[in-house]
Parts: sequence; structure tokens; C-alpha cells
Amino acid sequence: MDVRHGDLMDSIYRHQRHFYDATRKYYLIGRDQLIEALAPPRQGTVLEIGCGTGRNLLAVRRRYKEARLFGLDISEEMLITARGNSAGKHIIYAKADAAAFDPQDLFGQASFDRIFISYALSMIPSWQAVLAAANRMLAPGGELHIVDFGQQESLPLIFRSALRSWLARFHVKPRAYLREVVEQLARQDGASVEFVAIKGGYAWRLALKRPRFQPEASCKAA
Repeated sequence: MDVRHGDLMDSIYRHQRHFYDATRKYYLIGRDQLIEALAPPRQGTVLEIGCGTGRNLLAVRRRYKEARLFGLDISEEMLITARGNSAGKHIIYAKADAAAFDPQDLFGQASFDRIFISYALSMIPSWQAVLAAANRMLAPGGELHIVDFGQQESLPLIFRSALRSWLARFHVKPRAYLREVVEQLARQDGASVEFVAIKGGYAWRLALKRPRFQPEASCKAA
């Protein structure tokens, strides 16, 4: 586990976790649209990487009542809040480094029907390794959904500069090559990618969708 990053996240959220959801709802846009797009199969497995306070998984529970839900975070402070908020909601939480964990050991699951990451990659130094790991854990026909800060490509430069400076105070760095990395992962497995720029690129939303059958298997069957 990346102990230093975990310690940093705990130091940031030790106090912020108490008012995190009340403040973030104004600028972490696109989360509810991501949840609406998840549409897991009945009793499907859904994992959130960087689950924080559990806010998103609780929204998933309300919308998809039969789904089996799992949350992962490197901050024990955030998980304290998540577990408290989710009492009785049948959501399983675990602490781990998102770039290096065994889902079978943590959750008793080798793969997931849906994995989503909401505004976490911009805070994870090894974000590309996290995406690669998440992609490997998708079940056939599984989907990886992401929403995070974009490059504000259609917004005024002065706004972009001010936003970047403000985000840096919280150790947040928008990933300029997020779309390219997701598309590269998709090509490896014959998956498709959907991309949406929100509010002039203020945020990006992506969905990597794996085929239910691998191309190689289809060729052999033929």
C-alpha cells in the first residue's frame, strides 16, 4: 500500500469528512449522471474506487436496490464516515491502495459488472495503474465509468488558471491524458469508449464497455 499517500489523504480528510458532501456537491458535477448510466444487471456487482464518504454508493443503492455494492478507499478517515453513513445499507467497504489490491481477498469477488471512479484519479499519483487494474477486474460485458475534472478546453483561460491553482491546494491535478489512456486500454480488449465533456470541459465523463465475448473466443467458435 502507498502508505504516504494514505497518510496524506487522512490528513486532508480527518476534519473535512464531516462537511465534505455539503461542500463538494456544488462543483463535483456529473456524478449523478454517471450513476444513472451505470445500469448494472440485476444483482450485479458494483465497485467504487475512491468511495470517500459513501455518498455515491448510497445513491447507487437507492437507484439499484438489488445490486451488490463494494467501496474501496485508501483513507481510513473517509471510511469511518462511509461506514457510519451506510449502516444497514448492505455496502461492503475496505481500505486498500487502488493500484495494488486483490479483490478476491478484500471482497470475495474476482471481478465486477460495474466499476466507477468519481473525482479520485485526479488525486491518485499512480492513476494510470489504477485504471489498468480496474480494467482487469471487469467481468465480461462489464463497464468502467469515470467522471473527473477535464481540461476546461472550452472555458476562458483565466477561469482555467484560477481553477487549477485552487485545485492544487487540495492536491488535485486534472489528468490531461485521461481520455487517451482509457482509449488505449479499450483497444487492448476490443472494448468501446464513450466520452462526454461537461460544461465546456470543466469535467469529463467516460465509460469503457467491454464486450460480453472476447473477439478471440468468437473466432475460435466460428
